[in-house]
Amino acid sequence: MLIKIYNENPNHKSIRRVAELLEAGGIIIYPTDTVYAMGCDIRAKKAIEKIARFKGLNPKNPDLSLIFHDMSQLSEYTIIRDNTVFKLLKRNLPGPFTFIVPANSQIPGLFRNKKKTVGIRIPKNNVVLELVRELGYPIVTTSIHDPDELIEYTTDPEFIFEKYRDFADAVIDGGYGHNEPSTIVDCTGDEIVVVRQGLGIVEW
Repeated sequence: MLIKIYNENPNHKSIRRVAELLEAGGIIIYPTDTVYAMGCDIRAKKAIEKIARFKGLNPKNPDLSLIFHDMSQLSEYTIIRDNTVFKLLKRNLPGPFTFIVPANSQIPGLFRNKKKTVGIRIPKNNVVLELVRELGYPIVTTSIHDPDELIEYTTDPEFIFEKYRDFADAVIDGGYGHNEPSTIVDCTGDEIVVVRQGLGIVEW
Protein backbone atom coordinates (compact mmCIF):
# COMPACT_ATOMS: atom_id res chain seq x y z
CA MET A 1 0.00 0.00 0.00
CA LEU A 2 1.30 3.44 -0.99
CA ILE A 3 -0.27 6.19 1.09
CA LYS A 4 0.27 9.92 0.61
CA ILE A 5 0.68 11.96 3.80
CA TYR A 6 1.78 15.59 3.64
CA ASN A 7 4.50 16.75 6.03
CA GLU A 8 3.00 20.24 6.39
CA ASN A 9 -0.35 18.96 7.64
CA PRO A 10 -0.50 15.18 8.20
CA ASN A 11 -4.01 13.77 7.78
CA HIS A 12 -5.06 12.15 11.08
CA LYS A 13 -7.15 9.46 9.40
CA SER A 14 -4.16 8.37 7.33
CA ILE A 15 -1.86 8.48 10.36
CA ARG A 16 -4.33 6.33 12.32
CA ARG A 17 -4.49 3.85 9.44
CA VAL A 18 -0.71 3.39 9.42
CA ALA A 19 -0.58 3.23 13.24
CA GLU A 20 -3.06 0.33 13.11
CA LEU A 21 -0.73 -1.49 10.71
CA LEU A 22 2.11 -1.01 13.19
CA GLU A 23 -0.04 -2.17 16.10
CA ALA A 24 -0.78 -5.34 14.13
CA GLY A 25 2.96 -6.04 13.77
CA GLY A 26 3.39 -4.56 10.31
CA ILE A 27 6.48 -3.06 8.70
CA ILE A 28 6.31 0.39 7.11
CA ILE A 29 8.56 2.67 5.08
CA TYR A 30 8.33 6.37 5.86
CA PRO A 31 10.01 9.74 5.36
CA THR A 32 12.28 11.36 7.94
CA ASP A 33 14.19 14.64 7.85
CA THR A 34 17.04 12.76 6.15
CA VAL A 35 16.56 9.59 4.07
CA TYR A 36 13.58 7.26 3.85
CA ALA A 37 13.58 4.54 6.49
CA MET A 38 11.87 1.27 7.33
CA GLY A 39 10.59 0.34 10.74
CA CYS A 40 8.01 -1.20 13.03
CA ASP A 41 6.50 -0.95 16.51
CA ILE A 42 9.10 -1.56 19.24
CA ARG A 43 6.80 -4.28 20.61
CA ALA A 44 6.68 -6.23 17.30
CA LYS A 45 9.32 -8.90 17.90
CA LYS A 46 8.78 -10.78 14.63
CA ALA A 47 8.85 -7.57 12.58
CA ILE A 48 12.11 -6.48 14.26
CA GLU A 49 13.66 -9.86 13.42
CA LYS A 50 12.41 -9.63 9.83
CA ILE A 51 13.94 -6.17 9.37
CA ALA A 52 17.20 -7.32 10.96
CA ARG A 53 17.48 -10.31 8.61
CA PHE A 54 16.66 -8.08 5.63
CA LYS A 55 19.49 -5.75 6.61
CA GLY A 56 21.91 -8.63 7.26
CA LEU A 57 21.97 -8.04 11.02
CA ASN A 58 21.82 -10.52 13.88
CA PRO A 59 18.05 -10.84 14.52
CA LYS A 60 18.69 -11.62 18.19
CA ASN A 61 20.86 -8.54 18.69
CA PRO A 62 20.06 -6.06 15.92
CA ASP A 63 21.87 -2.75 15.80
CA LEU A 64 18.80 -0.63 15.08
CA SER A 65 17.71 2.81 16.30
CA LEU A 66 14.47 4.16 17.75
CA ILE A 67 12.34 7.15 16.75
CA PHE A 68 10.66 9.08 19.57
CA HIS A 69 7.99 11.77 19.47
CA ASP A 70 9.69 14.09 21.96
CA MET A 71 12.16 14.33 24.85
CA SER A 72 9.52 13.23 27.35
CA GLN A 73 8.96 9.92 25.57
CA LEU A 74 12.70 9.53 25.16
CA SER A 75 13.19 9.69 28.94
CA GLU A 76 10.95 6.61 29.36
CA TYR A 77 13.46 4.39 27.54
CA THR A 78 16.90 5.89 28.15
CA ILE A 79 19.21 6.93 30.98
CA ILE A 80 20.55 10.45 30.51
CA ARG A 81 22.05 11.61 33.79
CA ASP A 82 24.77 13.77 32.26
CA ASN A 83 23.52 17.36 32.06
CA THR A 84 25.87 18.11 29.14
CA VAL A 85 24.32 15.30 27.09
CA PHE A 86 20.80 16.38 28.01
CA LYS A 87 21.48 19.95 26.89
CA LEU A 88 23.06 18.68 23.66
CA LEU A 89 19.94 16.68 22.86
CA LYS A 90 17.64 19.59 23.70
CA ARG A 91 19.70 21.90 21.50
CA ASN A 92 19.74 19.63 18.43
CA LEU A 93 16.42 17.76 18.51
CA PRO A 94 14.18 17.54 16.58
CA GLY A 95 16.81 17.33 13.87
CA PRO A 96 18.81 15.12 11.49
CA PHE A 97 20.77 13.30 14.18
CA THR A 98 21.12 9.85 15.70
CA PHE A 99 22.41 10.09 19.26
CA ILE A 100 23.76 6.94 20.91
CA VAL A 101 22.80 6.96 24.60
CA PRO A 102 22.46 4.43 27.47
CA ALA A 103 19.24 2.39 27.33
CA ASN A 104 17.17 1.53 30.38
CA SER A 105 15.28 -1.67 31.20
CA GLN A 106 12.25 -0.55 29.17
CA ILE A 107 14.05 -1.49 25.97
CA PRO A 108 12.92 -5.06 25.19
CA GLY A 109 15.50 -7.80 25.69
CA LEU A 110 15.46 -8.56 21.97
CA PHE A 111 16.47 -5.01 21.16
CA ARG A 112 19.03 -4.36 23.91
CA ASN A 113 22.57 -4.84 22.64
CA LYS A 114 25.45 -5.99 24.82
CA LYS A 115 26.61 -2.47 25.60
CA LYS A 116 23.07 -1.54 26.68
CA THR A 117 23.07 1.50 24.43
CA VAL A 118 20.58 2.61 21.80
CA GLY A 119 20.55 5.02 18.88
CA ILE A 120 17.76 7.55 19.26
CA ARG A 121 16.12 9.87 16.73
CA ILE A 122 13.58 12.68 16.94
CA PRO A 123 13.41 13.70 13.28
CA LYS A 124 12.18 17.10 12.19
CA ASN A 125 9.40 15.51 10.15
CA ASN A 126 5.75 15.88 11.11
CA VAL A 127 4.62 12.66 9.42
CA VAL A 128 6.77 10.28 11.44
CA LEU A 129 6.46 12.32 14.66
CA GLU A 130 2.66 12.24 14.46
CA LEU A 131 2.80 8.54 13.71
CA VAL A 132 4.88 7.84 16.84
CA ARG A 133 2.59 10.05 18.90
CA GLU A 134 -0.49 8.23 17.62
CA LEU A 135 1.10 4.82 18.21
CA GLY A 136 2.19 5.75 21.72
CA TYR A 137 5.42 3.75 21.42
CA PRO A 138 8.78 4.31 19.71
CA ILE A 139 9.32 3.02 16.18
CA VAL A 140 12.32 0.82 15.45
CA THR A 141 14.08 2.45 12.51
CA THR A 142 16.80 1.82 9.94
CA SER A 143 17.68 3.69 6.76
CA ILE A 144 16.85 2.29 3.34
CA HIS A 145 20.05 1.78 1.35
CA ASP A 146 20.18 1.40 -2.40
CA PRO A 147 22.61 -1.25 -3.72
CA ASP A 148 23.43 1.03 -6.67
CA GLU A 149 27.06 2.14 -6.43
CA LEU A 150 26.23 5.67 -7.55
CA ILE A 151 22.98 6.23 -5.64
CA GLU A 152 23.24 5.18 -1.99
CA TYR A 153 19.74 6.29 -1.01
CA THR A 154 16.59 6.27 -3.14
CA THR A 155 14.73 9.57 -2.75
CA ASP A 156 11.58 8.92 -4.84
CA PRO A 157 8.82 7.29 -2.72
CA GLU A 158 7.16 5.76 -5.80
CA PHE A 159 10.40 3.99 -6.74
CA ILE A 160 10.73 2.88 -3.11
CA PHE A 161 7.21 1.46 -3.21
CA GLU A 162 7.92 -0.51 -6.39
CA LYS A 163 11.06 -1.96 -4.85
CA TYR A 164 9.74 -2.78 -1.36
CA ARG A 165 6.03 -3.42 -1.95
CA ASP A 166 6.44 -7.15 -1.26
CA PHE A 167 8.42 -6.53 1.94
CA ALA A 168 6.65 -3.62 3.63
CA ASP A 169 2.97 -3.47 4.55
CA ALA A 170 2.84 0.24 3.67
CA VAL A 171 5.02 2.93 2.12
CA ILE A 172 4.25 6.50 3.13
CA ASP A 173 4.73 8.99 0.32
CA GLY A 174 5.85 12.13 2.10
CA GLY A 175 7.51 13.68 -0.93
CA TYR A 176 11.09 13.34 -2.10
CA GLY A 177 13.60 12.43 0.62
CA HIS A 178 17.20 13.53 1.10
CA ASN A 179 20.12 11.40 -0.07
CA GLU A 180 22.28 12.09 2.98
CA PRO A 181 21.77 10.19 6.27
CA SER A 182 21.70 11.51 9.82
CA THR A 183 24.78 12.56 11.74
CA ILE A 184 25.62 9.93 14.38
CA VAL A 185 26.84 11.20 17.76
CA ASP A 186 28.03 8.77 20.47
CA CYS A 187 27.24 10.11 23.93
CA THR A 188 28.13 6.98 25.92
CA GLY A 189 31.86 7.48 26.51
CA ASP A 190 33.97 9.94 28.46
CA GLU A 191 33.86 12.27 25.48
CA ILE A 192 31.03 12.99 23.03
CA VAL A 193 32.15 11.82 19.59
CA VAL A 194 30.72 12.42 16.11
CA VAL A 195 30.88 8.88 14.66
CA ARG A 196 29.47 9.78 11.24
CA GLN A 197 29.03 13.23 9.75
CA GLY A 198 25.74 13.34 7.87
CA LEU A 199 23.14 15.96 7.15
CA GLY A 200 23.08 17.43 10.66
CA ILE A 201 25.66 19.94 11.92
CA VAL A 202 25.92 19.57 15.70
CA GLU A 203 25.21 22.72 17.66
CA TRP A 204 27.49 22.46 20.68
